[in-house]
Amino acid sequence: MSTRFKPKFNIKKGDTVVVIAGDDKDLKKPRKVLQVILDKGRVLVEGVNIVTKHTKPSAQNTKGGIVKKEAPIHISNVMLWDAKKHTPTKVKRTRENGKLVRISKKSGEVI
Repeated sequence: MSTRFKPKFNIKKGDTVVVIAGDDKDLKKPRKVLQVILDKGRVLVEGVNIVTKHTKPSAQNTKGGIVKKEAPIHISNVMLWDAKKHTPTKVKRTRENGKLVRISKKSGEVI
């Protein structure tokens, strides 16, 4: 991503999202965001894009072996989940009392 301007994303750590594209696409199953990687425009979502990683034995992990873990996916492949309407929704930002808040376009609720 460009380093000139800081990107603005509507998804934050701890939000519930649905995966709208890719191998793990499921528009009915909301999942939790574990991490947002701003400079690469990627998110780490719980239970999505599972990869197998082969680890060598070390002082912390004396056995080593194969470990399954989540890998980041692009932020455009996820959409925020509206808990009130139980559907994916777009987000708009407005100011309330001098503070920027995210509002669901489908239900009008503050996220």
